[in-house]
Amino acid sequence: MARPVPKLSIVIPVYNEESVLPTLFARLYAALDALAVSYECVFVNDGSRDRSAALLREQFARRPRETRVVLFHANFGQHSAVMAGLAHARGEYVVTLDADLQNPPEEIGRILAKLEEGYDYVGTIRMQRQDRLWRRAFSRAINRLREWITPVRITDQGCMMRGYSRSIVEALNQTREVNTFIPALASLYAMRPVEIPIAHEERFAGASKYSMYSLIRLNFDLITGFSLVPLQFFSMVGMAISLLSAVLVVYLALQRLFFGPQVQGVFTLFGILFFLVGIALFGIGLLGEYVGRIYAQVRERPRYIIQAVLEADAGDERA
Repeated sequence: MARPVPKLSIVIPVYNEESVLPTLFARLYAALDALAVSYECVFVNDGSRDRSAALLREQFARRPRETRVVLFHANFGQHSAVMAGLAHARGEYVVTLDADLQNPPEEIGRILAKLEEGYDYVGTIRMQRQDRLWRRAFSRAINRLREWITPVRITDQGCMMRGYSRSIVEALNQTREVNTFIPALASLYAMRPVEIPIAHEERFAGASKYSMYSLIRLNFDLITGFSLVPLQFFSMVGMAISLLSAVLVVYLALQRLFFGPQVQGVFTLFGILFFLVGIALFGIGLLGEYVGRIYAQVRERPRYIIQAVLEADAGDERA
């Protein structure tokens, strides 16, 4: 006997969040119970090294009907965890949420209301962000760069709390890209997208898993994954430098022919040479980024390996 399909699925990736999970459970289930709709919470343990997996097992034992737990074999990253959660979510609507409580679970009802109005993708904008100043400045700069280079239009790309209709979830599950930026893909797949402001709180406990390098790496993946503009721009820069270099060579040849060798200009030539070498190395790195994406894709390695899935059977009396 098949289990009834819930109205709402909540997908939450978990990585070393033992200090947050008890409070998350208390607030999340209380907020969902207040909505008076059928729901399930799909937790994906991304290879946590603390007691997160044990706490998730305990929560499943307490609320098996509304809880599903996907346990990864190792740490595969937040996006892989979210993709696994989407693959196991059965709800008509799906909301993704971070475990750190920076996005209050009490805001889920507002996202659900927009989905029920007929919007198939509900993006969110964090109001009065509690992040550090450098993170907010970096996000603004990246948003402007992304909108200039790619067709992706997301006001606040760093907010995890978003809502998806079943059609968008199915489209995401069919995507086979190795480096998957879920909100960007959803915004492109959506026919009726909308964005709403939501509250934002300080992280309840622990530290952010994203360093400056991780943020730069993530956004570089986003830009190279959705646009060829960097390669096209570099090609135009290369053509312009080639023309200028040709003019410089002709100028130096004429100067030597009519005025003799000029030893004083050797350091200028070294400066020009180093500048051109720097640009060439940057171009090689940029080209390598695209080739690397192709290399990762053609290997067709699995995004993640699941160790176990905790879920109640259809005939389980507890369910």
